[in-house]
Amino acid sequence: MSDTIIQQTLDGKVLVVETRDGPITYDSKFLVAALLIFVARGSGRIEPEETAKMLELIADHFRLAGAESLELLTRAMGEEAVRPDLVENLTELGRALSDAEKEDIALMGLKVVAADGRREVAEMEQFKLAMNAIELSPEGMHRAFDRYFSETMSGE
Repeated sequence: MSDTIIQQTLDGKVLVVETRDGPITYDSKFLVAALLIFVARGSGRIEPEETAKMLELIADHFRLAGAESLELLTRAMGEEAVRPDLVENLTELGRALSDAEKEDIALMGLKVVAADGRREVAEMEQFKLAMNAIELSPEGMHRAFDRYFSETMSGE
C-alpha cells in the first residue's frame, strides 16, 4: 500500500483516497473498525478482551458473520500499522455520518474501553480524540454515556 495520498474525496458515504498505487476506498464499516482500534490502542496495546469486544460489536452492528468481522478488523489494523495518520484521514467520512450513527460509534467505543475491566485515562483520551474527530456533539456524547450506563446497570 502506498503512503502517498494524492487526493481524497467523499462520494456519498465512501471515502476515496487516491494514492500513487491507485484508489483505495473506505466505507463506514471500515471507519468504525479503525476508530475502535484507535480507542483500544490508547493504553499502548490492544487486550484480548478488547479484540473480542470489537469483533462482537462490529458483527452485531453491521450484521456481519464472524469471519467478515475479523477480516474487517484485520484490514483496519493492518492499514493503521502502515498509515498511522489513517484515522485522521478518515475524519471526513466520520463527519458525514448522521448524529445517530456517531452516537452508536461512541457507545461502541465506550464498550471497548470497558472490555478489559480497566478504564484507563489514555484510552478515554483516545476515545475523546476519536469522537471529536468525527464531530460528535456534546449532546450525542451525553446520550452515548446514558445508553452505556443504562445497559451496564441493567446487566446487558
